[in-house]
Parts: sequence; C-alpha cells; structure tokens
Amino acid sequence: MLDRRSLIVGGSLAALAGPTVLRAQTGRFALPEPLIPVDARRDRMYRVTVCLRPFRAAGPRIEAERISGKTVVHHYGHGGSGWSLSWGSAQQAVPLAIATGARDIAVIGAGAIGLTSAITAQRMGAKVTIYTKERFPQIRSGYATGSWTPSSRIGMEDQVAPGFGDWWEKVARASYAMHQSYLGVAGSPVEWTPRWFLSDEPPGPHKPSTPDGRPRFLELDHVTGDLVPDMQNVAPEDNPFAIPYARRNTQMTFNVAQYCRQLEAEFEASGGRFVHAELESVKDLRHIRETTILNCTGYAARALFGDESIVPVRGQIAWLLPQPGVNYGVFYNHLYVLARRDGIVVQALGENDYFGFDDPDETPDMAAAVAAIDQAGMMFRPKSI
Repeated sequence: MLDRRSLIVGGSLAALAGPTVLRAQTGRFALPEPLIPVDARRDRMYRVTVCLRPFRAAGPRIEAERISGKTVVHHYGHGGSGWSLSWGSAQQAVPLAIATGARDIAVIGAGAIGLTSAITAQRMGAKVTIYTKERFPQIRSGYATGSWTPSSRIGMEDQVAPGFGDWWEKVARASYAMHQSYLGVAGSPVEWTPRWFLSDEPPGPHKPSTPDGRPRFLELDHVTGDLVPDMQNVAPEDNPFAIPYARRNTQMTFNVAQYCRQLEAEFEASGGRFVHAELESVKDLRHIRETTILNCTGYAARALFGDESIVPVRGQIAWLLPQPGVNYGVFYNHLYVLARRDGIVVQALGENDYFGFDDPDETPDMAAAVAAIDQAGMMFRPKSI
C-alpha cells in the first residue's frame, strides 16, 4: 500500500509509447489491451482547484469537550488521509456522541469526514442534521485527489501518542472495508484502477522523504500492505513508456464527485437534512438546537475553535477533460496524473512531504498549473520522439 511518499519517483522527463499491446507471459506483467496516452494539452485544461489539507502533528483529533452546555465531539485533522480514513475514523468518533444519550445529533461540516460521520451516526440509531456553510462542490473535500492514501501526512513520528500505529491500522482496515461496499454502485463512486510508477533509475530501497533534519512524517504503509495488490516490475520490452523503469499495480480510486453525491443522497434518504449555517466562533454554537455536536470542520476548525495545532498543507490540481478509455494513474518526476470519471487530475507533488506545508493560500497558481500540464504532455509523448 502506498501513500504520496511512495508515489514520488525521481528522474527527468520522457515519453509514452503509442497504443501497444503487451505480451502475456508467465511471471511477468502484461497489459490486456492498448494503453491510451493521456492527451495532456493546455487547451484541454478546464479548471484549477486548491485544497488545504488539515494536518496535525499529533494525528487526528477525536475527543469530547463541553462547550457552553453542549457536548462537542471533535473529529478532524486527517491531513491528506481524510477520504481514505473517513469511515473507520467515524466508527471511533461517533460512539463518543452516542454515549451522551442524545438521539438528535448535529454534525458541523459536509466534507468526507462530516458525511461519513453523519451516516455512521444514523446507522447507530441517531437522527442527524448537518450544519454547513457549503456543500459539494464547494467543500474542500471535493478538491481531493481521489486515491487511497490512508497514511498521507497523518502525523509526525515524534508527536503521535503511544499506540497510534495500532489505532491507525484499525481505522484504515475498517475504512477499506467500507469503501469496498461502494464498488459496483451506479456511477462508480469507488473503483479499482491501474497505477504506473516510472523512474529513470532501477527500483531501490525506500528513502525517507523528509530531508534536512526536519521532523519526519509517519510512514505506516507497510502495516496494511496486504490490502493492495502487489507491485510488479514491467520488463523493458513490455514497458509502453519511454521512461526506462516501470512498475505497476492496481489501487482504489475515489470518483469524488459521484462519491459526494452518493453519500449526500444516502444521508437524506435515511431522514437526514442539511441546514445552511455560517459559524464564525464557538459562540455561534448557540444557534444549533442539538446539545450533542460532531465537529467535522477540517481545516476550518483552526479558526472556529482556535486550534492552532492544525497546519494547512496546500495542494493544487490542474484538471484535464475526461478522456474515453483512459482509466489509470502515472507517477513520475514528482508529478501525478490520475484519470477519474469526472476529469484527469494533474498534480505536482514536490520533492518531499513539506511541499505545500504551512501554506494557507487557496488562490490557484495558473502558471504552476500550466507548467504541470506541459510536464505531463512531455511524459506522454510517443517513444519515437
């Protein structure tokens, strides 16, 4: 199982072969049909989005607090692992709200954590109302990359509590199981798609991605490696890319647009309702009639609850138009290209996990977006060029 650290592969720009059928051979990976190159051109870019991931060095905050006569169960701070850990984390947070004896529960926030927490509370017998200023597609979760990355910026090695790894594994496995229940659903909110990992150097031992003596981000992928199909080396003659070394596996993809709509529909079908609310401080909790509240506000909790332990990690995506027949992801030279049903993600990853760290700017950088598209275009040029 890989998070974004494992997705960074070094090297210079190179090119992709045109449609090629790879030979099936025992013990070696081979494509069953031609690999269609991504048509990465500036005139196919239709939007640029920015997401601030809510990172906490100590890991997600899941605890109850009494505020102005109400019980607030905090459930936020999942870094780049919000979608991936959402269901299992909700199974840890929601019981704290149910334990109050309340059967009318409020959820603040309608992102990945808010929606899955609300549905989990409904399944535990609660009547749930979501209070939110924005819904999809304006929510930050709506700008997520869409890959299964349960340990992406989930904490710092020297700041998480003892036993955090065991907690994380339990949550990751529970989330993984729930995501699988959405396979085959109309619109494909969750599906398995291929991933290619390209490099100019032969695959070698994993190198930590945190340089210069700075605190290290947790690396937990090895704990749940059994959940993802094994990585396979691709023989040079079977590699459709001009980049010399290729590996491949299959990973879980979230088609975020459809997944958000699926969860909203499921929530409302079970009697849930959305209420527009603009909360600027904890004083505004008085406008919420429920006495038990699940705080699933993500990065917004920094301002709303004064939690300065939340550090923004900026991520930008340049979106290409969907392309028929393209359903895979490629990682090369600090660039990630992932084809989803609602468009093709092109994202610069940076040389290490500090890329975008503590950057709260949500203004799209158009020059960087165009540069990423151009880099992707070079990656997908035919071998003969």
